Amino acid sequence: MVANSTVHKFLKNKRASWSLVVLAVIFVFSLCAELIANDKPFIAQYKGKLYFPILFEYTDRDFGGDFPTPADYKDPLIIKNIKQNGWAIYPIIPFSFNTVDYNLNVPTPSSPSKTHWLGTDDEGRDVLARILYGIRLSIVFAFLLTLLSSVLGIIAGALQGYFGGRLDILLQRFLEIWDSMPQLFVLIIFASIFEPTFLTLLFIMLLFSWTGLVGVVRAEFLRARNFEFVKAAKALGVSNMRIMYRHILPNALVATVTFVPFLLSEAVVALTALDFLGLGLPQDYPSLGDLVRQGKDNLQAPWLGLSIFVTLSVLLTLLIFIGEGLRDALDTRKNQ
Repeated sequence: MVANSTVHKFLKNKRASWSLVVLAVIFVFSLCAELIANDKPFIAQYKGKLYFPILFEYTDRDFGGDFPTPADYKDPLIIKNIKQNGWAIYPIIPFSFNTVDYNLNVPTPSSPSKTHWLGTDDEGRDVLARILYGIRLSIVFAFLLTLLSSVLGIIAGALQGYFGGRLDILLQRFLEIWDSMPQLFVLIIFASIFEPTFLTLLFIMLLFSWTGLVGVVRAEFLRARNFEFVKAAKALGVSNMRIMYRHILPNALVATVTFVPFLLSEAVVALTALDFLGLGLPQDYPSLGDLVRQGKDNLQAPWLGLSIFVTLSVLLTLLIFIGEGLRDALDTRKNQ
């Protein structure tokens, strides 16, 4: 009943509900990025045989070439052979995020055209394809970072708030020391020692992001541990872990869920900022931060800056609106 009431309140907030729908649509499109933007055809017929390049890798020899290397479907010879001996169906954007267009007749970065709807970057790669893949990378990274940091933060906050005493004091002093560490310098040191990858960067950022929810969860457990139903459960011999999980945690989640969209937006901004500074993912990743850097370095190409500005503005605005909707829906003082 309470869950249905919360959902009803959230859906009545048109701004939040429509933001959730729009974000879901954007995320679904980004998950299907290979079907929308790819330099490989969906399906091809060559000399009466069907090929599925988007699923399987074929060699140059399979399409009349001379080499056993992976087929380049932008090669004029491959295109000519397929046209003469069959057909191929390409995605609506015939470029992947790392595809360099060597057939450009203008210097890079090139302006928007029929071929490249949002132009190309300074390396000749399609901006729209990079944005589509970059949105997926940023959202998946933000979801994983938020999920893992929330789990760690909730566990730490629950232990502090429920048991209190010396454990609470020790963890609080540790958090004060840990939060005072210069995160940027630590990231620079890690980036100089380890090669940044998706997982290593996720781990490094997780080291500092898990503390965000500790204070909120700790306060909720400190408040709820003195409630009558908790004392009654202890008197009946219920274990501490069961009391924490079944009785106090659901109440604490009400306060923490409202922070999740804001944590997501912080993760997107953090990943973009690190990539912009050159401390994030390598160049072979479709990074939104790399587009921000290119927009700064190529002021003569305003479509780069405008494209990434609109993309980040829309993503962050949708997440903020969803967070505000969750906050209002879970606020028991508001009768909507």
